[in-house]
Amino acid sequence: MHHHIIIPKMKVQLHKSHPWHGIFIGEKTPEIITSFIEMVPADLVKYEIDKESGYRKVDRPQKFSNIIPALYGFVPQTYCGELVAERANERAGRKDIIGDGDPLDICVLTERNITSGDIIVEAIPIGGFRMIDKNEADDKIIAVMAKDEIYSKWTDILDCPEPLINRLRHYFLTYKNIPGETAAIVEITETYGRAEAHEVIKRSMRDYDKSFRSHMNLGM
Repeated sequence: MHHHIIIPKMKVQLHKSHPWHGIFIGEKTPEIITSFIEMVPADLVKYEIDKESGYRKVDRPQKFSNIIPALYGFVPQTYCGELVAERANERAGRKDIIGDGDPLDICVLTERNITSGDIIVEAIPIGGFRMIDKNEADDKIIAVMAKDEIYSKWTDILDCPEPLINRLRHYFLTYKNIPGETAAIVEITETYGRAEAHEVIKRSMRDYDKSFRSHMNLGM
């Protein structure tokens, strides 16, 4: 008697998706969003995604002991363009801010020791920093890893211990500084909560639609 092995049908993708354009942000956005992690606290080199190929590349060595205190990456299918910049101008009382032309950055807090980047993580946004780099909007969404035993209990930035927020702030205000040179012109004009993080995410999704979907066949 021949026994047939039944292989369950599954959706198999034969080619690696581009992390920015080919990974779905998620059905429950902005409450839960897919994040692509480029860096982890153990990294002594700053990695970032090569925008054309989608592969992770070395950006530069980390300066001294300035280590990212969370998982760090970006939100696929987002773009910091006109609408993100418009919000930054409104909230900062300025008119000169433009979008930085990159996907929306995200820090994901987890108590798990994740030692390698180049992974995708489900994250729950709880707040963020409105960061202005020279005159470019470079928001940093702060999120907790979904189902994390400790951090997923936090629902808003006010749940975070102040020292943790200060550590994140310090990293972003100093990570571009080069000793002996004039400090980079980076400022955090606002630390915001969950509702504003949702607003920024939704704007970045609309900026992405406007900038990419109209002239790219993304098959989505």
